[in-house]
Amino acid sequence: VQLQASGGGLVQAGGSLRLSCAVSGRTASSYIMGWFRQAPGKEREFVAGFRWSGGSTYYADSVKGRFTISRDNAKTTVYLQMNSLNAEDTAVYYCAAGQRLWVPQSPHEYTYWGQGTQVTVSS
Repeated sequence: VQLQASGGGLVQAGGSLRLSCAVSGRTASSYIMGWFRQAPGKEREFVAGFRWSGGSTYYADSVKGRFTISRDNAKTTVYLQMNSLNAEDTAVYYCAAGQRLWVPQSPHEYTYWGQGTQVTVSS
């Protein structure tokens, strides 16, 4: 499975961005998708995720109500709509895929990773 994240950039506080993750390769071997982020000096943290076979989505408490994860039914693209951005959202954002049957928040549970896209929120 290959993942390619895009859509990052510089945005003012209160603004919005939409990240995309292009999914290719043996997509049948990935059951879950997630977005993670890593700020300088901090550990990589879970942002949002879902199972391809289910309708439920999962979010970190810090982004609930502001971020929305979605996908296309062709299983080719995963999105992260980010609204009401603040300086604490500044990080490199990664999409990831895994083979678990649930949606874990630990990055160690994910097998495939994209290259990351930088999101910078200016205050």
